[in-house]
Amino acid sequence: MKEIKKVVLAYSGGLDTSVIAKWLEDTYECEVVTFTADLGQGEEVEPARAKAEALGIKEIYIEDLREEFVRDFVFPMFRANTVYEGEYLLGTSIARPLISKRLIEIANETGADAISHGATGKGNDQVRFELGAYALKPGVQVIAPWREWDLNSREKLLAYCDEHDIQVEKKKGKSPYSMDANLLHISYEGGVLEDPWAEAEEEMWRWSVSPENAPDEALYLELTYKNGDIVAIDGQEMTPATVLTYLNKVGGENGVGRLDIVENRYVGMKSRGCYETPGGTIMLKAHRAIESITLDREVAHLKDELMPKYAKLIYNGYWWSPEREMLQKMIDESQECVNGVVRLKLYKGNVSVVGRQSDDSLFDENIATFEDDEGAYDQADAEGFIKLNALRLRIAANKGRNLG
Repeated sequence: MKEIKKVVLAYSGGLDTSVIAKWLEDTYECEVVTFTADLGQGEEVEPARAKAEALGIKEIYIEDLREEFVRDFVFPMFRANTVYEGEYLLGTSIARPLISKRLIEIANETGADAISHGATGKGNDQVRFELGAYALKPGVQVIAPWREWDLNSREKLLAYCDEHDIQVEKKKGKSPYSMDANLLHISYEGGVLEDPWAEAEEEMWRWSVSPENAPDEALYLELTYKNGDIVAIDGQEMTPATVLTYLNKVGGENGVGRLDIVENRYVGMKSRGCYETPGGTIMLKAHRAIESITLDREVAHLKDELMPKYAKLIYNGYWWSPEREMLQKMIDESQECVNGVVRLKLYKGNVSVVGRQSDDSLFDENIATFEDDEGAYDQADAEGFIKLNALRLRIAANKGRNLG
């Protein structure tokens, strides 16, 4: 291992990363640079500055990345209608490549030769952070303290703080869950959730009301799309981060976006987690609706076939891989005509599509109508179409090779 002179740490200001900052200085005898990202987690990030200063950190980066996060990561992912294992909207996964990107950029700016993170050796995040870092700077040194030290419990971390005079908040009534939040979602793991039979406590949820307690009157929304991205809500133009912020608000108020799943981690284990993704749930439903009238059938079906591969790449940490970038170019090409307006109804946890329109629509009322189509479609043509498609089935039957 080469000598480490300076390391950039992904720093939240919490217990783990405060200990890591001091541990890095003592273990590697190096200078530490802290980087704190505001991705819309709903908590102030500026207090991290004072905490870093109290640790003696000289170079402190605190950045508002909400617009970049939604514009360059969340929106491209939703153009693909991305869902992992049929349910998970990848709220944690999609934030990691942006953090890796900034860690490497700051390392380049400050002349650091290493980066560090607080992800544990059991989870997916260590993979996501490090695959991204190596893709962007192949020679960078990555330090993952949870894979090196023996401070493997909260009690040991607090003892380390006492020993080294690290000032951390020892919160009473601390949440029993391990949580991660950004503008796309908030996740919950641990505690009672480690039993996949145990129902999540109502008090756990932070962004949404229960569907039972949602308003008795439905809320209608109109989302305007341009090239596959939402650019306005109810006729009002909005930036990407503003769009997601608003949809989180109204979705949460109407009980939308709760999810309880057992997922397959890349490192090999199954993990039970609960997620609140109100805005993302709305976006997925609406995007599929606008594509339903603007995409060619075979293009839409091909996207659906490729989506699980695309989702797995993001979940496993391959955002910066050539295969993800290749898929993204194809997906973005498909979105050129995905323009128009989708009307939705939110009601007690449900998102219903109640209207869609587009100047680029492929829906032809003259052909689709059950009334007189005035010769737009010759129904007699269907006979030959059916017989040609039945030919192989009839040949097999004549040879006695009937199915079943």
